[in-house]
Amino acid sequence: MPDQLLPILDVVLTPWGLALLGLCVGSFLNVVIHRMPLMLERQWQSDARAMLELPESTTEAAPLTLSKPASRCPKCGHQIRWFENIPLISWLVLRGKCSACGTAIGVRYPLVELATGALFAACYWRFGAEPTTLLWCGFVAVLVAAAMIDWDTTLLPDDLTLPLLWAGLVAAALGWNLPLKEALWGAVAGYLSLWSVYWLFKLTTGKEGMGYGDFKLLAALGAWLGWPMILPIVLASSVLGAIIGIGMKVTGQLREGVYVPYGPFLAGAGLVVTMAGQQRVLQWLGWA
Repeated sequence: MPDQLLPILDVVLTPWGLALLGLCVGSFLNVVIHRMPLMLERQWQSDARAMLELPESTTEAAPLTLSKPASRCPKCGHQIRWFENIPLISWLVLRGKCSACGTAIGVRYPLVELATGALFAACYWRFGAEPTTLLWCGFVAVLVAAAMIDWDTTLLPDDLTLPLLWAGLVAAALGWNLPLKEALWGAVAGYLSLWSVYWLFKLTTGKEGMGYGDFKLLAALGAWLGWPMILPIVLASSVLGAIIGIGMKVTGQLREGVYVPYGPFLAGAGLVVTMAGQQRVLQWLGWA
């Protein structure tokens, strides 16, 4: 590692350094959560026109990427200035409102930033002041984005799940994480377990109980955490789903026929297992 990076890593690889990094990454995740589904929708519409040999839309939409256009108020179009975009602080200073028109800025934005900062700091306590801790921070960030997108849209984008899967396998191959064999079988077990449940449910009821994105997400979790953690993740996700489902039912948010995505519970269970560690999880289950 270049000597110039060592002082920077010494600052970043601390609880407060990672928490600050997490706040900044959380701010970017808010952009990903909002824009990625819109970008995918545009791409699907373009692909559909091409497949059906339809003319392109005459109303050309403004380009949309994760970096362009600059963030604006959806109500008045006010461009968010840099000092209005400081993670957490700007929302507090602005009292959760647009500085131009006073439109409320959802509390979820600072909550995503705060949660990402807390999870990054937790990675320090779990993995220590090691360069590979940054790798785990990246893993956590993708899970946060995937969970929120799935909650909003019931979509788990391949643009998140597949890179997460491959990153876990590559990290194992480089010796940064698990033994490669354990990571590989974790990916296989993760995918096939939910794939089997999906087809069993579909053949017996004629309905689809989950999406293919769930298979890929659990495969990615298996690649990072190993095959012994697949069953604990599924069990923990079921418990989380039951708790949230009961809460939504009691508060009237869960109505008949409303589909609740499984991805956020898988991601949440993956985070719990990650922070607890394989050995502790196996002890909780009486398997070690």
